[in-house]
Amino acid sequence: MTTILLIESDLTLCDMLRYHLTRESYTLIEAHTASDGIALARTSAPDLILLATTLDDMPGMSCCQILRTESSVPMLLLAERADGADGITGLDLGADDYVVKPLRLHEVLARLRAILRRSKVPAQETALLGEHAHAQEVLQVDDLRVYPNSRRVFLGAQELQLGQKEFDLLVLLMRHRGWTVPRDLMLKQVWGHDHLDGIRTIDVHVRWLRQKIEANPAQPHYIHTVRGVGYRFTDV
Repeated sequence: MTTILLIESDLTLCDMLRYHLTRESYTLIEAHTASDGIALARTSAPDLILLATTLDDMPGMSCCQILRTESSVPMLLLAERADGADGITGLDLGADDYVVKPLRLHEVLARLRAILRRSKVPAQETALLGEHAHAQEVLQVDDLRVYPNSRRVFLGAQELQLGQKEFDLLVLLMRHRGWTVPRDLMLKQVWGHDHLDGIRTIDVHVRWLRQKIEANPAQPHYIHTVRGVGYRFTDV
């Protein structure tokens, strides 16, 4: 059975999640403080962590950072801010996805299932990635799977050969899937600067990337242009 570690200080919300997650046949372990959650993450080997961004004894982002430095276990954040700022910060710290309170149960379950699907390493990739394959972070949308730690990309059964900047761009876009990533942020994150003369460089690298991951680069499924702003990676 899949074991989920819930780190949440709101006991009423814990009761609700416990009821529905156990009905879905998940095994639930609960911690009501960050310190207890970190301790349980170290000893219980959960398959996924549900982490609130607001906790009684420690900021949720600090807890997220500690957990991610110690483990690559999939993590879904329960964010407080309606504008999604907590969740976006959590993605930058290594969380896999987030939902915003007040929670919609069907959304929590759908995102939870999606993360668990993405975290499974296909058999042929286990052989290629070696004995530590299942400990690696994996970003997956449809048949596209990216392993940031080992810098490898698979599309279906085929391993793709990406340039360094193409790979870094793909990871950046997939970590922020569903959100528009401005070109200036892409320059800072991938090239380390934000000079305007780098905008053309981004567009060229995105074109190269589309040629490798899109079935029809002229009508992209994954990487969409947001005119005058940047690019958005879609997961639908």
